[in-house]
Amino acid sequence: MAKQRLLIVDDEPLARQRLRDLVGDVAGYEVIGEAANGLEAINLLQNQPVDIVLVDIRMPVMDGIELAQHLRGLETPPNLIFTTAYDHHALQAFELNAIDYLLKPIRSERLAAALAKARPLQTEQSQALQPLQQTHAHLSIQGRGRILLVPLEDVLYFRAELKYVTVRTRDKSYLLETSLNQLEQTYATQFVRIHRNALVARAAINGFEKQRIAEGEDAGDAVWVVLIKGIPETLAVSRRHQHMIKAT
Repeated sequence: MAKQRLLIVDDEPLARQRLRDLVGDVAGYEVIGEAANGLEAINLLQNQPVDIVLVDIRMPVMDGIELAQHLRGLETPPNLIFTTAYDHHALQAFELNAIDYLLKPIRSERLAAALAKARPLQTEQSQALQPLQQTHAHLSIQGRGRILLVPLEDVLYFRAELKYVTVRTRDKSYLLETSLNQLEQTYATQFVRIHRNALVARAAINGFEKQRIAEGEDAGDAVWVVLIKGIPETLAVSRRHQHMIKAT
């Protein structure tokens, strides 16, 4: 019977080595790779699928919680087991939502038990972990079973169109299957709502001006628009949200 393939994700080399040694003592499993953060893990997993990911919660660049959110977009998501030093809030969230975790220092028998029952993270579990997420550095654009990571700092605006949201960067547009309200809640510090169908990155706002509508039943009317750094496109600011013009 083929061995289960494991990926270890932890920013501490000694912690990765200890886990590798422990896995070596458990029959039926083998470590096929290591990563120092979530971004490295995703790059590896795109080309080398694994059965189980052992992932630390607190890491730079991309933490374990953000990694877990992105991995759900893979065509065949791996089973996940979180590893962590004592963190009361994290442990409480894991236990309330039946999410597998290993408390450092990890014991061999506890690791074996966790590996035997490892499973993918479900939607409800993923949502329950979002308050623990320390970094919001990337958006994952999913397509054909792969994940394209778009740095959040590159996003100029989000605009709702039917059941999708257009994600606009300086060079390209992407489609994201989510709600504008969810994006607003998740990225409240980086983006501001200017219209019921649009959020703009605060850092991308280059100013505001009034423009006249060229066509349609409101042709000739003057409306406020937001000027966006790096692109000629402008977005209308609704009357309801014009208060933010003075506040910006």
